[in-house]
Amino acid sequence: MKIGEIFLSVQGEGRYIGRPQVFIRLAGCNLRCGWCDTKRSWKGGKEMTIKEVMAKAAKFNLKSVCITGGEPMLQKEELRALIALLKRRGYEIVLETNGTLYDKRIFDMVDCVSCDMKPPSSGERSDERLLPKLKRKDQVKIIIKDGKDFEYAMKIVKKARIEVILQPAGGRRLKPLIGKVLRKRADCRVLPQLHRIGGIR
Repeated sequence: MKIGEIFLSVQGEGRYIGRPQVFIRLAGCNLRCGWCDTKRSWKGGKEMTIKEVMAKAAKFNLKSVCITGGEPMLQKEELRALIALLKRRGYEIVLETNGTLYDKRIFDMVDCVSCDMKPPSSGERSDERLLPKLKRKDQVKIIIKDGKDFEYAMKIVKKARIEVILQPAGGRRLKPLIGKVLRKRADCRVLPQLHRIGGIR
């Protein structure tokens, strides 16, 4: 597998916000979002066997893992094998993905698919046909930079059958976004990006 990094931190986004997790960042991405905060993961990475990845993750002595990127789904075959082994060893697994690629086995195996649907300000587009494939255990996250992003998010809130989490671009300016959500009485959650606030990975 092409691995960008493996490290210990707290989850900065979504319903797992604030929870310590081992992050396994896979290298390579099929999108080029304008405000991406992990552009270093678009290319490169170090070739590691699944055994090597497991050994490094195990050193942190924590059974909650976030597989992120880049875009992990670009390495489907290796990802299936890694997730299967993690599950056999009792790990809780969150998979972060950009909403462009689907694999039923992978989505079913993990404890939560955290699907980032890309709004207009990203300059990219997710595949909305993935939404019906997500289950109650999963979540949708959307970055909100401007009014067009918010309009897009409201459309996704109506389409999605699962929890939708809105986050302000840059992770901090919550008040304007909260105001918009309250005016719309929107069925979603507004959360900051803790890693941005705390200056952590």
